[in-house]
Amino acid sequence: MIDRRLITNFSWWLFFITLAISILGVIFIYSANHGRPELFFRNLYIKQIYWIGYGLVVMLIAIAIDYRLLSRYAYLIYGITLLALVYVLLYGVVASGAKRWIHLGPLTVQVSELAKFSLIITLAKYFEAGKMSGQYHLKDLLIPALLTGTLGFLIAIQPDLGTAIMIFFIFLIYLTAIEMDPRTLFKLLGAGMLMAPVSWFLLKDYQKTRVLTLINPEMDPLGAGYHSIQSKIAIGSGGFWGKGLLAGTQSRLNFLPEKHTDFIFSVFAEEAGFIGVVALLTLYLIILLKGLNTTYRAADRFGLFLAFGVTGSLAFYIIFNIGMTIGIFPITGIPLPFLSYGGSSLITNYFAIGLLLNIEMRRTVH
Repeated sequence: MIDRRLITNFSWWLFFITLAISILGVIFIYSANHGRPELFFRNLYIKQIYWIGYGLVVMLIAIAIDYRLLSRYAYLIYGITLLALVYVLLYGVVASGAKRWIHLGPLTVQVSELAKFSLIITLAKYFEAGKMSGQYHLKDLLIPALLTGTLGFLIAIQPDLGTAIMIFFIFLIYLTAIEMDPRTLFKLLGAGMLMAPVSWFLLKDYQKTRVLTLINPEMDPLGAGYHSIQSKIAIGSGGFWGKGLLAGTQSRLNFLPEKHTDFIFSVFAEEAGFIGVVALLTLYLIILLKGLNTTYRAADRFGLFLAFGVTGSLAFYIIFNIGMTIGIFPITGIPLPFLSYGGSSLITNYFAIGLLLNIEMRRTVH
């Protein structure tokens, strides 16, 4: 027998806004590729519809299972994720110089996308069982830092710098949710400032070039700076009202690379214009505010930390992808939630929304 309170607490606004952005994604993936001669690209919007269907199934599963079970099996989920990442390094599928994917029957799965939610669940479990009062000191953060660093390292050497950065930021999200000793906070800030110049020497040559072209894209306008320049041209040419669906010249004439994945926002901005961008950002803002509201009203500490981590992760993906397309962040291949083409990212984001709906539904059910 289904408890009526679960249905009463279901956030239909969150569900329908997520679905609306996904439908926009299908439309603009079609628009981005409709003029290309390759049948594979012209049919990507159909594949995206299938991925949305899979995502809805995953969302339903995330809603149906009491989120408190994730707390019980958090460390097991983390261990399975570690094994999966090691498997990727040994036997993963190589594409574009990176080994990030594995085959599961007819599907190709990017394990690093799943890893970020594994970390969110694990850190939520750790901090749930942590201090009920009092400040966190450096020694209290060693275990969560180790959990984060291990996943981040395995993802970074694939290489997948974008997701590795997201893993690091998920850890930072949780640092903002706990009460930290001020001296510990200053120590972490100092260590971060010292590590910043050292990390430069750990980057590969193409990653260094991306950082340099962020500062000055014109230094290599036909090479590393090409993506950023064409993206900004597309966004700027949209004007206030946009050029209209299927009418984006940067997209239609194939000046804009990776236009159905990393730079789908550029396609959207060129064709929908400033007014369309404002509407899209408003929809994203509603999702994030609803996530924070769910965090505030969660029934327990695990639900609070889980909702906060999920909301923060979605926020960083939105901010970094849009920042990348307008030239304020380096290009790292981070997709825009629900709008970019991609099965693994779409399914994991639907899982994230399912978790928020789950926590919201069970806030009055014990």
